[in-house]
Amino acid sequence: MSVPKGKLIIIGGAVDMGSNLSQQEDIVKPNYLKFFEQGILKRIITESERKADSVIEVITTASQIPELVGVEYNNAFHQLNVTRVGVLDIKTREDAGKKEYLDRIRKADVVMFSGGDQLRLSSIFGGTEFLNILKSRYQNENFVIAGTSAGAAAASTNMIYRGQSNKALIKGEVQITAGLGFIDSVIIDTHFVQRGRIGRLLYAVASNPGMLGIGLGEDAGLLITEGTMMEAIGSGLTILVNGRKMAETNIYDVEMGSPVSIKNMRVSVMSIFDKYDLLQNQLNIKKSVKVDDGVFIAPGNDNL
Repeated sequence: MSVPKGKLIIIGGAVDMGSNLSQQEDIVKPNYLKFFEQGILKRIITESERKADSVIEVITTASQIPELVGVEYNNAFHQLNVTRVGVLDIKTREDAGKKEYLDRIRKADVVMFSGGDQLRLSSIFGGTEFLNILKSRYQNENFVIAGTSAGAAAASTNMIYRGQSNKALIKGEVQITAGLGFIDSVIIDTHFVQRGRIGRLLYAVASNPGMLGIGLGEDAGLLITEGTMMEAIGSGLTILVNGRKMAETNIYDVEMGSPVSIKNMRVSVMSIFDKYDLLQNQLNIKKSVKVDDGVFIAPGNDNL
């Protein structure tokens, strides 16, 4: 496959009322929507070719409260002086085929997938002309696709869509299906640090060691350029689970419902400005980061 001209930005998200939380996860839903810090939103705008003049379309399909989520994104982008923001409230596969929506994504500079339930994204957009247009533009144009929470989890070819954190290393508990397919050879989990989801990613990678596991914390993101170069953005942490040198696992031998063992799985942590090369399978850690009035600045990269 040729090198994509577009950029992919995946974000770990933050707790919001539109999330499809497992009843077994001890997460308290707040009475407000907590989105990621403006630093990541600003980076999305910076990476777009037309900057603050960009046309941004927000896709709220994954959320259980799309109207409220759409208003919040509009307000957030307007605070950054971006006014050409639309919301695509696509609820069904029939909606996804509407000419109005297809025309709008053909004209957009940035498409942003909100959080919620990633299975809604894959089941509504999978195999549609809507998704084909996004993939073609990402491959051939200077086009930005961003996603937070469910929108990030669904970005890869394979995605985790189910699995309780406290039972993740029990065979059969973690469920994996096809995602939207913007990036291959990785599998992404979100709200990673806050919800203790390391077991989910360990299981997913043990079942397919050729995939790199990416665990995005809240207010943590990755800017992916050329389909392979990942830069950490935001104040949060990103955990990488690499199974290529895993020595052994019994995941294929034990019965369903039995605990899984894994030997020598490699784990790395990325923080802001670190870079990971998917082709070389190599992490490059930024040696020094300055903090100026709460804003992170990489020495030599003050324009970021």
